[in-house]
Amino acid sequence: MGAGGRTQAPQAGRPQTISYGADPLQVLDFWPAQTAGGATRTGAPLIVFVHGGGWKRGSKDNATGGWKQVHYPGLGYAYASINYRLVPQATVEQQGADVAAALKALLDRAPQLGIDPRRVVLMGHSAGAHLVALVGTDEQYLRGAGLSFRDVAGVVPIDGAAYDVPRQIAEGGRFMQDTYAQAFGTDPARQQALSPTLQAMAPNAPAFLLLHVQRQDGVAQAKQLEAALRRGGTTVERRDFPGQGLQGHAEINRSLGDPAYAATPVVDTWLKQVFGA
Repeated sequence: MGAGGRTQAPQAGRPQTISYGADPLQVLDFWPAQTAGGATRTGAPLIVFVHGGGWKRGSKDNATGGWKQVHYPGLGYAYASINYRLVPQATVEQQGADVAAALKALLDRAPQLGIDPRRVVLMGHSAGAHLVALVGTDEQYLRGAGLSFRDVAGVVPIDGAAYDVPRQIAEGGRFMQDTYAQAFGTDPARQQALSPTLQAMAPNAPAFLLLHVQRQDGVAQAKQLEAALRRGGTTVERRDFPGQGLQGHAEINRSLGDPAYAATPVVDTWLKQVFGA
C-alpha cells in the first residue's frame, strides 16, 4: 500500500447543516452513520473534524478533503465537520470555544442524530490539529460549553506544527511568522496558554493519535507533544507517513479516508480500539 491514494473521492451524501451559535460561521455539517445495508445507524460513535487554514481561512466546505465524510459513515461512525469563527475577527481562544460549542450542539441532539455521546473523537488538520489538541489538553474550553474530558474519548491531530507556540515562532522559519503573530500575538503568557504541549499535564482527554508527514517542524512538534502527553499519563500513539513540505501537509488531509492511503488503516484501527467498535 503506497503513501498516496486515489485522486478522486466518491460523492458524499447531502449533510444536515446545524447552527451552534449566532455567528454565520458557527455552523457544522453532519453525516449519519450507515449500516452495511446503507440504512442510518443509531447509537453510533461520532467523529468531529476541525479544518485548517492558519486560523484565518478555510472552511468545512474546502479544507476537509473528500474522503472522510464517505469513509467514516461507511464504517458505522457518524461524522461532523465544523466551521468556526476566524482570526482576526475572532481570537484563537474563541475558536477553541467554538470547537467545544459545536460538540455540545451535537451531543444535545444525540438521540435525534443517532449518536452515542460516550464515544466521541475530535479530529483536526493543521490549525485544526492545534485546536483539537488544545481542547484536548486544556479543559476550560469544554467546561465553558458545559462539558468535560469525560465527553471526549480521543483526539486525532493531523500534521500540526504549533503545539508549542513559543518554540514554533522561534524555530519555524519566516514563512508562517505573520500568521503566528496574528493568531497568537506577542505576549509570552498567552502563547504558552495556547500551547497544547505546555498544557498537557494531567488531566487530558484520555487518548491521542498524532499523525504527521516529514515536515521538520511538524515532526519536532509532534514528538514534543507526544512526550508531554506521556508525562501527563495520557495514552498517546504517534505515527508518521511519507510526504514533504506543503504538498505532503495537504495530502495527508486530502487522502485520509481513502482506503489506498497509508494513514487510513492506521486511523481505522485506532478508532476501533477507542470506540470499541
